[in-house]
Amino acid sequence: MSKNLLKHIHNPTDLRKLDEQQLPQLAKELRDFIIDIVSVKEGHLGASLGVVELTIALHYVFNTPEDLLVWDVGHQAYGHKILTERKEKFDTNRQLGGISGFPKRSESVYDTFGVGHSSTSISAALGMAIASQLKGENKHHIAVIGDASIASGMAFEGLNHAGVTDANLLVILNDNAIGIDPSVGALKNYLTSVKSGKNPKQNNMIKSLNFDYSGPIDGHDIQGLIKELERLKKVKGPKFLHIITTKGKGLQQAEADQVKYHAPGKFDKTTGEIHKKLEDHLPPKFQDVFGLTLVELAKKNPKIIGITPAMPSGSSMKFMMNAFPERAFDVGIAEQHAVTLSAGMATQGMVVFCNIYSTFLQRAYDQVIHDVALQNLPVVFCLDRAGLVGEDGATHHGVFDLAYLRCIPNLIIYAPKDEMALRNILYTAQLGLSNPIAIRYPRGRGKYKDFSLQIADCRFDKIKIGKAHLIKEGNLFAILSTGFIGNNVTLALENIDNADDFAHYDFGFVKPLDEVMLHEIFATYEAIITIEDGIIKGGFGSAIVEFAFENEYPTKIKTLGVPDVFIEQGTIDELQQICKIDVKSIESLLASF
Repeated sequence: MSKNLLKHIHNPTDLRKLDEQQLPQLAKELRDFIIDIVSVKEGHLGASLGVVELTIALHYVFNTPEDLLVWDVGHQAYGHKILTERKEKFDTNRQLGGISGFPKRSESVYDTFGVGHSSTSISAALGMAIASQLKGENKHHIAVIGDASIASGMAFEGLNHAGVTDANLLVILNDNAIGIDPSVGALKNYLTSVKSGKNPKQNNMIKSLNFDYSGPIDGHDIQGLIKELERLKKVKGPKFLHIITTKGKGLQQAEADQVKYHAPGKFDKTTGEIHKKLEDHLPPKFQDVFGLTLVELAKKNPKIIGITPAMPSGSSMKFMMNAFPERAFDVGIAEQHAVTLSAGMATQGMVVFCNIYSTFLQRAYDQVIHDVALQNLPVVFCLDRAGLVGEDGATHHGVFDLAYLRCIPNLIIYAPKDEMALRNILYTAQLGLSNPIAIRYPRGRGKYKDFSLQIADCRFDKIKIGKAHLIKEGNLFAILSTGFIGNNVTLALENIDNADDFAHYDFGFVKPLDEVMLHEIFATYEAIITIEDGIIKGGFGSAIVEFAFENEYPTKIKTLGVPDVFIEQGTIDELQQICKIDVKSIESLLASF
């Protein structure tokens, strides 16, 4: 048997030329290939290793791309990309100008639906299946979804609809008991009972939704998978295959520590050991400042509650969950529920810190408006990963929050410029606000190298809501920044000869704006520059332009931020350069003013 099968596989047509007995060897080679690249280039490792056999079986049995395959979220799609004409450029994965870390329609005909956020696959594949019926096409439609994603409300909506159709839809549940963090909730417990054989067949909830259910079967038995998929091809109507896999399969350390090896960074491909980063004397991560500050505040305020939808590690809510497990909740991939749960608690006088990544709060927009802001409930939204987030690309950048939140009545919006400002706004919020507040802060590290995470004795200062601050005086022009991107302005001003021309103001509060300060600024300076790490249209700069128009100020205003396009993947530095909000671009602009 050839030991270099993958070398000759460029697309699924090549794959289908192999004998079935050769496929386990191909699976080993595919795993090795993923490990080789991701160990050096970084990326989402564990999920893709876990579905290698499934990926091969699907493309072997079904006539892709004619048959339509949708991967939920897409963390697990590396093997799919390698087998579908992207092997030679897989080393560009998640890099500027390279291939996306997620399936993307514009990238390949094999990527039938663009993904990145969870729980969309069933609805998308069902839509494709119904459309095929209407067009008289005889195609198969497959949605692969994980046990964490299927617990989301949208997945249930898709299942609910599919069960009353005769659509040619196959839903494959990739059950490994973990998403990014371990799966939670009653559905997880149900699936555990199914896997252990403790659930009576007549109590199968998937069957009760009119699906032809089969499984659970071993998701690493490639011959068994092929046999079952061939059988299901002949079954009419909605079908459901439950497979059991191990996240990180094939790399011992990844199997043993599935949370850490979800996206481990660079690691030794032979030993699996993650390369240690030199983190001594580096500023802390904003998420850790949030998590540790929340614990510090919760020790003194028994009304504080922490809520996160499936991101306890990423948001550092894990600190609260460890310290006060009865007052901190991981509700699973359920952003809508997280927001309305927070609202319900707030009606009873609890001080609720609802921590959701900026890009994921988009999934709960109606709940923010209808359940929180309309009732003016003082929920504290902590929006991690605001702004440009880097290699995860367009699906994950938190660049829309200022625009989509600014139009909501009653809502306060604050962007801290540094770690201390984040601590102080968290302290201020738990003292009691009369309005809901959204606090948005970036992915990554803060500003102060000597900022200690052992902050139990660190003093807090109450922040005055709606107050802006002068950072640097100037003679001719004013720069107005909001949030952490203001530090780029500070660095740029240190490097130009005409720095005395520019005053710099920190507008932490995008809503309410400090209108007293704005009147002074417009009466004093010849021109104004605004800068933000969100989209320009509808964001902070737009708010300043609106103020100028409403007050009939003729002052020239230049707005800097993310342009009116979807920004793809790359390092944060590279993406800031594209948006012209990096230090060098700001220097060039100011020097030419």
